[in-house]
Amino acid sequence: MSTSFITLVTVALAAALGASPALAQKRAAPVVASATRSSGLPPAVASAIAASGLPARSFGLYAQEVIGERTAFALNADQPYTMASTTKIVTSLAALDLLGPYYRWRTSAFALGTLADGTLVGDLLIVGGGNAQLTSADLAKWFKRMHAQGLREIEGDIVLDRYAFQLKPTDHKGTPMQSAGEPRHVWPDAMTLDEGQLDVVVRPARGPRAAVLLTPALSDVRLDNRVTMGGGCSASPSWRNDRDGRATVVVQGSWGASCGTRTVSFVPPPDSGIAARALPAMWAATGGVLRGKVVSAPVVPGISPIPLAADGEPVAPLSFDRSKPLTELVRDINKVSDNVGARNLMLSLSPGFPTRPATLAGAQHTIDLWLRDQGLADGDIEVENGSGLSHSERAKPRALVQLLRKAWRAEQAQAFFDSLPIAGVDGTMKGRLVGSRAAGQAYLKTGTLNDTRALAGYVHGMSGKMYAVALMVNGADPAAGRPALDAMVAWLAKNG
Repeated sequence: MSTSFITLVTVALAAALGASPALAQKRAAPVVASATRSSGLPPAVASAIAASGLPARSFGLYAQEVIGERTAFALNADQPYTMASTTKIVTSLAALDLLGPYYRWRTSAFALGTLADGTLVGDLLIVGGGNAQLTSADLAKWFKRMHAQGLREIEGDIVLDRYAFQLKPTDHKGTPMQSAGEPRHVWPDAMTLDEGQLDVVVRPARGPRAAVLLTPALSDVRLDNRVTMGGGCSASPSWRNDRDGRATVVVQGSWGASCGTRTVSFVPPPDSGIAARALPAMWAATGGVLRGKVVSAPVVPGISPIPLAADGEPVAPLSFDRSKPLTELVRDINKVSDNVGARNLMLSLSPGFPTRPATLAGAQHTIDLWLRDQGLADGDIEVENGSGLSHSERAKPRALVQLLRKAWRAEQAQAFFDSLPIAGVDGTMKGRLVGSRAAGQAYLKTGTLNDTRALAGYVHGMSGKMYAVALMVNGADPAAGRPALDAMVAWLAKNG
């Protein structure tokens, strides 16, 4: 590795961080020499750390050949670091191994009464199965299939059951509160619809106010349109629970004729009951008739909502909707870092799911046992909810690399590898390392929290060898360490 290259890396990183390139060049040689002697790191890696301005203890690093034993570099590799969304690697690998690549979630419908001539005399029970990607469009297609199969009119109610996930308020203590502007913080639900989000479609109108439409359409929800026609293209929706059991979506802002039609998404509070409010309008819009209303079934621990036949066995569903296979869900989770998908996925690892309801404690126990089966010790990797939103989700870089190396040889290796964002190409890595040797050669899950930046996955070296890497920065200013992590990946792609 030439001194000029080391200096170039240091100067470039310092400039990105706002430091003087001249000053960085002046200090480069002694800083690199000192850091290299003290840590055994390659000079370019040591200089990247020095250029960040962060103490060496902020970095947890490990990079090792996938096939072979060569360690490219290591620093604080046996100290635990907050993983942020690189936690999704653990959740994905465990799910692919334990559930299998073709696992699908089911949302099921049961006839609680007599069905004849297209009419159900009784209630229709809909049991949520934990499909994190169930959309209102999917639900509409399913309802149309039910109509085609002979169910058009329900004399009773639609009973919505969330038995599959049994969560306590304390199960969310390690994650941020769900709020209108944070789709990343939506809580898991056995009957998640549109990932817990609502869309407000705004378009110009001739009158004093813009045209505003809420999708999907919701029952017992008023739309309070306060978006005036004028300058700017701003529309801000919010949810308000009313005293009469109804709710109001208030949309405020200003809209110009040149704004065109746009969709603004927001997250209502956890108690808004979006799925229950969407069902009546959707059933009617697809050609069905509902004489009753939509009611939520009480969740009774240990008692399944699925009706039993005379012999005590569960009856077959009248109809069901299946999710995409696990391989596709894992790809979506890792490429864009889908938190609600990851949390639902981890809950699905709870023992006996879906026959038995999932609990967070049960899912955590499954993950712990699986990590031991991978040869890891207790405390090597700690997972709380599977998404990385919790600061309790921590790992030793060496342990995470050990897991990645074993995953390389696993039966589902290709499905996992295909789910990782590619540097300079797609997902959360699309805008990173563009133009470097690592572009198209680094397959890395990103992680971001207010005190964490992380990368974990695989880097293809110029030698043809593949490396497993876990790179983490923890501290008050982790963003200062991001250019250093990118520089390490670029160096490994070139020199590995």
